[in-house]
Amino acid sequence: MNQFILHEELWWESEFSCDACGTYMCEHTGPGRAPDDVREALLAAHGPVRLQLAGPIPSLVPALKVVREVSAASLPQARELVGELCRDGLVGTLSEMEFLKARLQLRGVHADVDRQISRRD
Repeated sequence: MNQFILHEELWWESEFSCDACGTYMCEHTGPGRAPDDVREALLAAHGPVRLQLAGPIPSLVPALKVVREVSAASLPQARELVGELCRDGLVGTLSEMEFLKARLQLRGVHADVDRQISRRD
């Protein structure tokens, strides 16, 4: 399982192979949100990372726009996510947080990715 940024989009892929019979299969490769089972496997294998704003921002509007674009969240959901981003930060896979960071920076919102977070977050 893998997650990566390609052509300014978040992609995921899932594949498996059987050592006994030599079968190799690719479940999915393409852009979009990874299914929960793939995401959980990535978090278990590589650990979570945290994305936090690098400092105060004059307006939450650019961050709200990015969160809504990236996650298709409703306005109330986006407000909640941006609130978390401002306080303790958002936690996810490295690719998810790097993708969100890049999109925020395009709107002039600076954020940092912290790879050293506790597994209990």
